[in-house]
Amino acid sequence: MARNPGRPLSPHLTIWKWSPQMAVSIIHRATGVACAIGGGILFVWWLTALAGGEASYTRFVGFVTSEQTGKLTWLPAIILIGLTWSFLQHLCSGVRHLLLDTGAGYELGRNRLGAILTFVVSVLVTLAIWVPMFVRTN
Repeated sequence: MARNPGRPLSPHLTIWKWSPQMAVSIIHRATGVACAIGGGILFVWWLTALAGGEASYTRFVGFVTSEQTGKLTWLPAIILIGLTWSFLQHLCSGVRHLLLDTGAGYELGRNRLGAILTFVVSVLVTLAIWVPMFVRTN
């Protein structure tokens, strides 16, 4: 199909100036996929290990924790921290959209602030969850 040169091209991402609202919209979709696929795989793996009996569950625990310390190893920790942030970012973005659905927060300044707050709150709550797990108490 030939393009009609008399008609304008549709705007593309390179034309628009990036804003927090655009970033939240894209990240919301990405975090939804990450939670569904990553969280789903991890959950099914855990359930399968649990249903497989003691030996199967011991292998699962051995993979995610260190034999010497009994604490999370670095790769599972990164995956779990990432999934935690992904869930919380998706949650905060969903709450923002719920508030927008009520008609609140459509003013440009308030909308921008709400978008930025979804990032700030999700990072702070992720830190509040994970930092105590890595801080040593003697």
